[in-house]
Amino acid sequence: MLIHQAEGEEQMEKYEQLPNDTYSWDEGDSFAPCELIVPGFNSLGLLIVYMIVFVISLMGNSVVVYVVCSMRKTTTEVYLLHLALADLLFCLTLPFWAVDVHYGWIFGGFLCKLLSGFQEASVYSGVFLLACISVDRYFAIVRATRVSSSHHLQVRVICGVVWLVAVGLSLPAMIKRESMYDDDLGQYICYDNVTAKSSDHWRVSVRILQHSVGFFLPLLVMAVCYGWTVATLFQTRNQQKHKAMCVILAVVLAFILCWLPYNVTILIDTLMRREWLCETQYVVEMVLNVTKLVAFMHCAVNPVLYAFIGEKFRRQLALALSKCGLCQRFQAASRRSSAGSVRSRNSSVLV
Repeated sequence: MLIHQAEGEEQMEKYEQLPNDTYSWDEGDSFAPCELIVPGFNSLGLLIVYMIVFVISLMGNSVVVYVVCSMRKTTTEVYLLHLALADLLFCLTLPFWAVDVHYGWIFGGFLCKLLSGFQEASVYSGVFLLACISVDRYFAIVRATRVSSSHHLQVRVICGVVWLVAVGLSLPAMIKRESMYDDDLGQYICYDNVTAKSSDHWRVSVRILQHSVGFFLPLLVMAVCYGWTVATLFQTRNQQKHKAMCVILAVVLAFILCWLPYNVTILIDTLMRREWLCETQYVVEMVLNVTKLVAFMHCAVNPVLYAFIGEKFRRQLALALSKCGLCQRFQAASRRSSAGSVRSRNSSVLV
């Protein structure tokens, strides 16, 4: 899940293809660099899209955090709260990348490292939290494990460990990322500053490690746990649990649809870039730009899913708003939600 590492390497690819730094080429030379800049992506339009995603994500995830914090939380809700915080952290970096795609990196080396680390950590924590939710639902539904008084403390400890691991996986980006001036682009860029001799080894080793541990392994955990959970639910007639799983599975599916194409494309690019012709590299670069845009949009998706699929989330939002006097017209709806909350107290508030 290396967000901007690919961009920096592609900017430096033209230099790494040369036998030495002083080599000069003629047109048609086999060592001539490939043109990997896709027209139309470093544009004002992309800046506007990023800013729209930022506003929607900031508002939506802030509402989710407010709703979950305003009431007594189940274990799943604790995970979903941290998931919303991870999306908030990710979206807070978007205005900087929005400016970057249009004007270049104008924020200096410190913010280049810091924001890259924030973005990487938020994505890793998100996928780890989704894996934790899948394990939690497995034990609650398949194993029918009762929640003990100490379980909530365990969940908070697990969330702390998740953030620590996410920060650890984001360290390579923070260490290697620098703000450097690109003569061909005529602007500063934020990228991984690696030498020509170490770039291949660094790129392949770090990407495979981070993609395996930070994406595909949690994806495998989710597939196994939800496979067992869904199979168990098919054998029951508990409609409340079915509704709960619909929302959770929608959140997981949205994450996979948004981030899997980008991760697969980066992995393919990492393993095979050196063996491709310029035309193939250009196509892959175009796919990277498209899939990255889709991946960045994910931070605004979950609140939309809660609002449209989560009936109880809408009721609890109305209740929270009525309590603080922001929306008096929802008081009747909040009373109905209070009456209906007794029978569904053990399920997630967001369903």
